[in-house]
Amino acid sequence: MTGLHRIRLVGATLLGLVLVGCSGSGGTPSGESSRTTVSASAPPSASPTPVADSGWHTWTASYPAEDGRCEATAHQVVCRTGSGGFVGRSRSTGQVTWSVPPAGRGKDAELVVDSATERAVTTSGETLSAANLRTGKAAWTRRLTDGSAFPVVLRVADGTVFVLETPTAGAKIITLAAFRMSDGKALWHRSVAADLYGNMAAFGGRVYTTDGTKVTAREARTGEAVATSAKGVECPNLISGAHYLVCTGSPYSAGDVFPPLQRLDPDTLRPMKTAEDTGDKPERGVISSDGVLVLYEANAEDSSAGSWNAYDLVHPKRLWSYDDTTEEGELAGDRFLTFTPRNDAAVRDRVISIDLRAGPKGTGDAAPHLSPRYSQARGGEYPRLAVPGGDPGHVVVQAGTHRSLRSIPLP
Repeated sequence: MTGLHRIRLVGATLLGLVLVGCSGSGGTPSGESSRTTVSASAPPSASPTPVADSGWHTWTASYPAEDGRCEATAHQVVCRTGSGGFVGRSRSTGQVTWSVPPAGRGKDAELVVDSATERAVTTSGETLSAANLRTGKAAWTRRLTDGSAFPVVLRVADGTVFVLETPTAGAKIITLAAFRMSDGKALWHRSVAADLYGNMAAFGGRVYTTDGTKVTAREARTGEAVATSAKGVECPNLISGAHYLVCTGSPYSAGDVFPPLQRLDPDTLRPMKTAEDTGDKPERGVISSDGVLVLYEANAEDSSAGSWNAYDLVHPKRLWSYDDTTEEGELAGDRFLTFTPRNDAAVRDRVISIDLRAGPKGTGDAAPHLSPRYSQARGGEYPRLAVPGGDPGHVVVQAGTHRSLRSIPLP
């Protein structure tokens, strides 16, 4: 098939970096030595257990099949268990230090961890639940407004969790609700025209939804609509970060043509000058505090390979491209982290760190860095990254197939 992306790394520069990653301090080329191994979770009724915590260290830990997505704060790793429960793990050892039993039954949604309010929140069926990250105990549970039959979209900003519900499959008029993170108090709910798969954004005192075409901004305190996007601006999907708001095509589209990348003014929702994208299918993106959007774009006919493309939103231009085979990537300060392509034997099974401005061809301090090889980073593990806040110098790799977590130094 024509149009497939050919995986290319950075030639001689990156090949040299492979040798650096293999001979780096603290490990062998496999990256599998010098580790602490911890096994499964504590029982659901476990109380918070004091564990000596001297900061982030290198460790591995298995997790049970019922556990799902994990996130990290500057002080711990937090994972969602089946049916809306939580477990917390030590950043020093990976050991389970607390556990909150499931709060409901049904399909799980996203896990959102908010350091500012010291809460983690998720949903299970009709129940929204939160854990107190400081005490390791249940904080509160609330029944969703309509009782969602499907996973919902969660966003947290300024001490409020916003929930986009889906009471009926395919419905366009659905419920957007706001709850106070500290105690779960219901603040407001609105019936809105929105597409669950169009994503949601919350920042700067507003919450944003799209119905697949039109974007609506609402006052975060009241839910009142305060702005809508202009006609002619196509917005199947929202991406946000810091104070930036961008429309892209939908990752769920079955077509071959996608709306162009479009930055919106978050106050007025008017379109702003935006760099031209590649024309490929947008899958997932992250935006840095200084306005660099790193967007994974794949071939519409074969999404198994694509490219991470970096766009400067402030001075509209495309900065760099990195061919890859995963849409899993995160930001760590002024660098972008992702996994190396699984079909490149020379560098696969590693985490790569790329300077946001210089890209994969950067040199000197801005050169890309490669980790040693890790079993958790293999493509068949469907790995993802959890990046703690607070510049800890570590990142957690979550392997899905063999269900293990690994805390590694940032490459």
